[in-house]
Amino acid sequence: MSDARAAKTVARPKKVKAGGGVVWRSSRGAVEVLLVHRPRYDDWSFPKGKLERDEKYLAGAVREVQEETGFSVVVGPELEPSRYIDGLGRPKKVRYWAMTVRKGAFVPNDEVDTIAWLPVQKVAARLTYAHDVDVLDSFRHTVLRRR
Repeated sequence: MSDARAAKTVARPKKVKAGGGVVWRSSRGAVEVLLVHRPRYDDWSFPKGKLERDEKYLAGAVREVQEETGFSVVVGPELEPSRYIDGLGRPKKVRYWAMTVRKGAFVPNDEVDTIAWLPVQKVAARLTYAHDVDVLDSFRHTVLRRR
């Protein structure tokens, strides 16, 4: 086999598509944002997850937020997507929407052992990943600017 042909047969990492939400609420006039703690990774992040086969980004985002937090949500504006290389070396794209809680209650589960509602100005310090801080900035620009 020629070198050119061999190069074409090398498998590229499959792109990972995910959806998630920046879930927020107004509490005593202040904005609070929900973060989830995943014990598997010992990290703090926004609720999100991989899309199922043929699932649309928004449907996956709503499903993942509900699965990880127990909350059904009202979907607001879409935020800037996040793009990064995941822990397995695959390119990952996560599309996020601002969301508010419609109803539900958090129950610890296999993916998320606890949640935290934090004042928006304290969220960046708790987030584990820099790419999530970019999502927070998009939330501030898109949602809080309108208030």
